[in-house]
Amino acid sequence: MAGLDELLEAGGSRRGATGLVLVLNGPAGVGKSALAVNWLRSHAQRFPDGTFYVDLRGHTVEDPADPGEALGQFLRALGHTAVPADLAEASAFWRSATAQLRIAVLLDNAATAAQVRPLLPSSEQAVTVVTSRTRLTGLAMDGAELLPVGLVDAAAAAAILSRWVGPDRIAAEQLAADQVVDRCAGLPLAICVAGARMAARPRQPLSATADALRPERDRLTALRLDRERSVHRVLDASYRLLEPTAAELYRLLGSLPVREYTLEIAGAAAELPLAEADLLLDDLGEVHLLEELGDGRYRFHDLVRLHARERGQAEDPVERREAAVRRVGEHYLAAATAAEALIMPSHRFLARDYLQAPLHAPEFTEEAEALGWFDREREQLAAVLRDASRSHRYTLVWQMADAMQPMFIRLRSQALQLEAHALGLDAARKVGDRIAEQWMLTSGGQGLRGAGRVRESAQWYADALVVARGNGDRKAEAQALTGLGHAHRILGEPDLARGRFEQALVLREALGYRRGVGLIRVALGEVAVDVADEAEAVHQLSMAIEDLTAVDDLYEAARAQATRARAHLLAGRYDRARADLAASRTRFVAAGSMHWQARTDEWAGELALAQGDFDAARDLFIASRELYLGIAAPDAARLARRIEELPTG
Repeated sequence: MAGLDELLEAGGSRRGATGLVLVLNGPAGVGKSALAVNWLRSHAQRFPDGTFYVDLRGHTVEDPADPGEALGQFLRALGHTAVPADLAEASAFWRSATAQLRIAVLLDNAATAAQVRPLLPSSEQAVTVVTSRTRLTGLAMDGAELLPVGLVDAAAAAAILSRWVGPDRIAAEQLAADQVVDRCAGLPLAICVAGARMAARPRQPLSATADALRPERDRLTALRLDRERSVHRVLDASYRLLEPTAAELYRLLGSLPVREYTLEIAGAAAELPLAEADLLLDDLGEVHLLEELGDGRYRFHDLVRLHARERGQAEDPVERREAAVRRVGEHYLAAATAAEALIMPSHRFLARDYLQAPLHAPEFTEEAEALGWFDREREQLAAVLRDASRSHRYTLVWQMADAMQPMFIRLRSQALQLEAHALGLDAARKVGDRIAEQWMLTSGGQGLRGAGRVRESAQWYADALVVARGNGDRKAEAQALTGLGHAHRILGEPDLARGRFEQALVLREALGYRRGVGLIRVALGEVAVDVADEAEAVHQLSMAIEDLTAVDDLYEAARAQATRARAHLLAGRYDRARADLAASRTRFVAAGSMHWQARTDEWAGELALAQGDFDAARDLFIASRELYLGIAAPDAARLARRIEELPTG
């Protein structure tokens, strides 16, 4: 209302020959018409010559209003009984008749700019408000202001609900009221329907409506009072405006487990070229069935997504919907595998099975780009993984869990890492793939260790060792031994840890696996640091840096260099420690590893502390804690304690 007032007060700067024209566009049920009526009513004194209204019925395919008929109504309201039959003549007559009038015109539910133009008056003092479920971008060429009307926030939704049922009932059942607001997802029509339903049942607890809205499959049915006041009905009306290809894409997108869509996802779902997918996404956005998020991403409103899924279940064969879900799952598998190959080129690749060649899978040229893709898509990847598990597409489950490994290691998505490997291990066992099983056990053990569940981690590695030996896979055997060594180290058992690492080192040297040898030397160096054997630590870590640099694994070489800094710190070689920390942190920044940036800041703080610089130590510990908080790492609590323990003054 305030924004519309500002446009009204702007005066001549926003008025053309047809006066001020305001287009309120937005999704069905968002309250465009109510906003327009209330705003015009609040300024009725500005329009002494009258307010004209017509419902253009743009949301109905069968019976949109003829602008000629609307002109006849307007002109007769002005006292003109002889109305030209020709649309152009009638429009010219209307403009002549309104040239000196101070009027308001409300053109409700417009379908197209062509339907609106003949109805615009010619008075500079006139104000025309157009509401539409489409954007009506063509009217911008006529000087119209295009004003999208969005969803309401939770506070506004609660206020609407309170008006329907009263603040006392809300206060008595606040949790149920909050659930209703959440399940209506900011759509005013849905909130009003739910409120009216509760108001009509004063003796029924609000929790009854909240419970009725809980199951997604029943939510649209519950948001209905009668045939006229129904969320379902307004969404059906918008859906019927779509061309067949756009309607099919709408249904297929609704069947997907992901909540956001790109050109590539739409193209994969419907087997479309990207150019055609782009046009169809724009068609869905034009009628506000799809919301554009920016950066080439789209999403449905929660209730619209339910409607799209429902239409798909009613109109598309189950095979068609399942094939779309499979294609999108394989698209994500191919994309994650491409990102994995760039970020972790030395990672041992397992099989990838595609029923058909993946459509529109992205290609990555830089490590940061691939890691950024993982960061943006982590919720989408999780949704694909969970849906594949529910749908018994077990091969996709374990292959996806394997392809997501760079995300788990670099971005520290610990909760998802644990879930993915639990699902992946179960899937590998169900399809009887022993190779997949051993790798789910070793990489899953790594996730458990990172989450602090060290004894569980040790059991997973022990199981992996049995499977690897049964498979005759010496490389996998070394990996399992390495995992067991790390578990022993964390559990405070350095001798056992060193023994496991030395067993793994023998296997890897025999295999000629230089990168693996370098990683084992990092682990041996860490054990040496733990027992304050700085000479052995520097020896092992320097050899590790040489091995890892030779195979171009600069990330792991940086990890070895950061650990060597701690050995130098033990020996009082502060300048060398500082140089190693600075060099390794630069590499971690380039690699996008927040965890290791935090760790090097923490160790730099320890270096400052050793030199008696408490202010520098505090600044570094604070910086480290902020980074740990950014990735929800439990280390943040440890840093908070260290900051509190620092002397002040």
